[in-house]
Amino acid sequence: MKKHTDISRSDPGHREDRRTFLKSAAATATTGGLSATGLLAALNKNATAASGDPIPIGCMTGLSGWPAAEALETKRGFEMAIDEINAMGGILGRPLEGHVIDTKNPSAESVTGAASRLIDRYGVHAIVNGHNIGSQNAEYEPVADAGVIYIHTNTLISHRHVIESDPERYYGIFMGDPAEYWYGPGWLRFAAHLRDTGQWKPRNNKVALIAGSSDYSITIIKAAEQTAADFGWDIVIGPEIVKTPTTEWGPVLAKLREADPALLLHSHLAAGDIAQFMRQFRQDPTQTLIYFPWGPLQAAFREIGGADVEGVIGSTVMGLLEDDMGRSFQSAYDKRYDLDPGGTGAISGCVPYGLLHHYAVAAAVAGGTGEPGDYEQNRRISQVLKRFPFRTVFGSIKYHPEWQSAVPYPDLEENDPSLGMPHLFYQVQDHTQQPKLIAPVPYDANDFQLPAWLS
Repeated sequence: MKKHTDISRSDPGHREDRRTFLKSAAATATTGGLSATGLLAALNKNATAASGDPIPIGCMTGLSGWPAAEALETKRGFEMAIDEINAMGGILGRPLEGHVIDTKNPSAESVTGAASRLIDRYGVHAIVNGHNIGSQNAEYEPVADAGVIYIHTNTLISHRHVIESDPERYYGIFMGDPAEYWYGPGWLRFAAHLRDTGQWKPRNNKVALIAGSSDYSITIIKAAEQTAADFGWDIVIGPEIVKTPTTEWGPVLAKLREADPALLLHSHLAAGDIAQFMRQFRQDPTQTLIYFPWGPLQAAFREIGGADVEGVIGSTVMGLLEDDMGRSFQSAYDKRYDLDPGGTGAISGCVPYGLLHHYAVAAAVAGGTGEPGDYEQNRRISQVLKRFPFRTVFGSIKYHPEWQSAVPYPDLEENDPSLGMPHLFYQVQDHTQQPKLIAPVPYDANDFQLPAWLS
C-alpha cells in the first residue's frame, strides 16, 4: 500500500490557503504566541532576576577550516540572536554573553575540545550552533557530564541512537533539524506526489539509487532502499556506491542509460562533483527526473553546471522560508552585515538565530538558565523544549520526545505544518538565479517545471 503523498498544491484554493496560513503564522510570531519573541519580552517585563550577571552562551563552528564560509554565517546568526534577545531584556532580566570557539576542520577531537573549553573556561549555560559534521557526536560526552543544554544541526541519524541509548544522561542534547535519513524517503514521497497529481508522467516506476562513499550519503541511499516500495517505486540500480570525490561519472551513466529509470536519487553532496555528473548526463540524457540532496542549493553547482543543471531538484531538511517571517529576517540580516540583498548568507545564519531564540524562550518559561552542574534546572528547560513547538524563520521546531531531534514535515506522516520542520524542495529553473522553492504546502512559492530533457 502506497503512503500518503499529498504534500503540494492540489486544489484551486491552495494559494489562498497558503496565504492565510503564512499570515497567521507571522501574526503568531509577532503577537506573543509561544513561538514568538513577544512571549520572551512579556516574561522579562515582570521578571526579577536573581542577579544581573551575564549568562554565558557558547557556539562552536569551523571558522578557519573547510566550513569557513558557512561558519562565518553561523557566527553572525548567533550574534544577531544574542543582540535581539538582550534588547528584549535577556532571559528574565539577565543579558546573554556569547562565546564562539573555532572548531577548524571539525573532528571528534576539535569539537570535543571546543565543548570542553566553553564549559570549563567560560561556564556556558548552553551551547547553540549549526553543524560540526565530522565530530560523530563525540562532543556529547563533556556536554552530558556538565548537564548543560546543547542544540546543534549535525543532521545525523546516529543522534537518535545515542539519545535512545541513555535518555537520562543525554537529556539536554537536541538536534535542531531532522536527520539526513529523511532525504531518502522525502524525495521518494515528493516524486510520487508529482506522479500521482499528474504534474509529471513517468514512463515507468523504476528508480536508480546512487551514493557517494561518505557515511552521510550512504545513510540517505539506504533509507531510500528501505522505503522505495512504500511509494510505488521499483529499484533497478543500486544502491550503487561510488568512491568520492570524483568528477568521472561515465561507468555510472552507462548503467543509468541501460536501465532507463524514470527517477534518480543521487545522494552525493559535493556541488562540483554532481555538477559534472549533470554535464555528462546531458550529453545523452535519459527520461529521468533527477534529485540530489542539498548540493543543488550551493552556488557552485549552478556556476559549474551552467544550463545543464536546469531542471534538477534539490532539498534541505532545514532552510529559510520565503514567507513574511523569512523575508523580514533576510532583510534585517543583509542590512546588519552589509550583504547583497537576497544572498545566501542568511540561509546559514538563520539556523543558530532561530535555535537560540527557542532556547531563550524555553529557559524563561522554565524559570531561568542552568549553569554547568545544575542538572535540575537544565532538565526543566529540556522538558519545555520538548513540550512546546516553536515557530521561527525556518518553520516549526517540534522535538520528538524520544529522539530529541526536530520532527520533519511531512516526512514522518506529520500533515500539520505547524507541528513539523518543513523538508523544503527546490528546483533549478534558471542557472543564473537562486533555485525556486516548490514544496511542501503551504511554503511552496513556485510551481514545478518539467525539465527540458523530459519535455
